[in-house]
Amino acid sequence: MTNTKNSITYADAGVDIDAGNALVERIKPAAKRTNRPGVMAGLGGFGALFDLKGAGYVDPILVAATDGVGTKLRIAIDTGNVDGVGVDLVAMCVNDLVCQGAEPLFFLDYFATGKLETEQAARIIEGIAKGCEGSGCALIGGETAEMPGMYTEGDFDLAGFAVGAMERGADLPRDVAPGDVLLGLASDGVHSNGYSLVRKLVEMSGLGWDAQCPWSDGSLGQVLLTPTRLYVKPALAAVRAGGVHALAHITGGGLTENLPRVLPETMGAQIDLDSWDLPGVFKWMAETGSISEAEMLKTFNCGVGMILVVAEEQTETLQNMLAEAGEAVHVMGKVTQEAGITYTGRML
Repeated sequence: MTNTKNSITYADAGVDIDAGNALVERIKPAAKRTNRPGVMAGLGGFGALFDLKGAGYVDPILVAATDGVGTKLRIAIDTGNVDGVGVDLVAMCVNDLVCQGAEPLFFLDYFATGKLETEQAARIIEGIAKGCEGSGCALIGGETAEMPGMYTEGDFDLAGFAVGAMERGADLPRDVAPGDVLLGLASDGVHSNGYSLVRKLVEMSGLGWDAQCPWSDGSLGQVLLTPTRLYVKPALAAVRAGGVHALAHITGGGLTENLPRVLPETMGAQIDLDSWDLPGVFKWMAETGSISEAEMLKTFNCGVGMILVVAEEQTETLQNMLAEAGEAVHVMGKVTQEAGITYTGRML
């Protein structure tokens, strides 16, 4: 092939294949740490292989979930603090999977940016690997897309895809009945929902991301980037112990919208708002924006990131088990015979 002085390369167009290859080599050790029974082939091929029998399943049903991190990414980009958003990405997917009764098996990520910055991308993907380790699933593949002209300088986007399995007949929710007890597991802050409102409230406050956080140690940006809590291992242990009828991951829509998703249409729940203390971040947001209690409850997790619906006779056993696993557990209320969520007590 003859070269001319007008000849250009893919790199001249803004896509650096060598940087992409360097990133794959950089993240291989992190991905390797997530290996688990069932993994046959991971990074580097055109596809990743997973053996369900090797993972110990006899008659498995596959369960899949996908999600992103939302506009929380804007804070990570603006502050340069990108190390935790990979954990958020994994948590938003695997916390959903476990609500079906499934064990997360493997995870794939999609990372898109205008210009690949290897160091930044490696930090993000190492966070994804950390989230996978914490939830017992393998990071077996993904895609890094360098797309000049699609993203402004420094911007990126993330998507995640998790696949899990359960034995046939083990799916949740099941056997939910009036009188079942609601056990709430504490959140680690805002998690990854409602950040368009969070960012609006920070703007209203006049504070910068590097300002001292009003309710906690550290900068405002740093505290708001606290990763979503991973509930997979304690939740699965509770399911296997028996007595768990449903799990509800409290994401967008808050307590008001997410709990009904796991209840029969003819049933509802009564929640005692005095059964846990509203964390400081939510108090600050409510005060800053004069947000009503009802709006808070349907927008944010308000300090409860996962709810277990359990048989009344198993409540104490499961509560103790979850506490021993490191969870802060709140007995929040009960399932009722009437549809809809009702609240007693006051949160604000």
